[in-house]
Amino acid sequence: MITIREANLDDLANISGLHAQSWRDNYHSVLAADYLENKVFAEREVVWTKRLTTPPSNQLVLVAEVDSIFCGFICVLGGNHPKYGTMIDNLHVMSASKGQGTGSRLLAAAASWALTNYSEHDLYLEVLECNAKAMGFYQAKGAKHIDTAYWHTPCGNKVKEFIYSWGGPDNLIKNLVKTLTKNLAENVS
Repeated sequence: MITIREANLDDLANISGLHAQSWRDNYHSVLAADYLENKVFAEREVVWTKRLTTPPSNQLVLVAEVDSIFCGFICVLGGNHPKYGTMIDNLHVMSASKGQGTGSRLLAAAASWALTNYSEHDLYLEVLECNAKAMGFYQAKGAKHIDTAYWHTPCGNKVKEFIYSWGGPDNLIKNLVKTLTKNLAENVS
C-alpha cells in the first residue's frame, strides 16, 4: 500500500538522490556530462537542504512510501506564478515503483492541497522538451500544453520546456478519478 506523507529533513538523502538520479536518467541530452557525472548529486543536496530547512510558506513537499520504504516525492509551490498559478515543481518516482500508481497518488495529494489552499489558482508544471515520457504521463492525466519557455540549467545550458496546465486543481482530481475508474473497469472485464 502506498502511503503519502509530508516530507521532513530525514528525507533529504532520498529526495535529493532520486532527483539527481532522475536528471541523470532523463536529461543526459541537455545537461553537461561533467555536471551529471560529478556535480548533480551535491548540487541537488544543497537545493533540497534549503527547501527542507527553510521552506517558503507556499511550499509543500510530499513523500510516497510503500511499506515504509521511500519510492517518490512531489514538490508544489502554491500561487507560484501570476499567470499560470500553482506549480508542481518536481514529481519523481523510483524506477521500480513506476506504473504502480505512485505518481498519480502524489499528484492527487498535491491537487487536493492546492484546491484547499490555492483554489483561485490554476495548476501547472514545466516539462523539458526531451522528456517525452513525462509529457505522455501528464497528458494522460488531462494536462494541456499551454505555452513554451526556456530553462537555464545549473550547468549553463538553455533548454526548451513546455508548460502544461490542468486549469483549476479540481480538473486534475477529476481526470485522476476518471483514469482510475477506467483502469478498474478494464481490470474487472
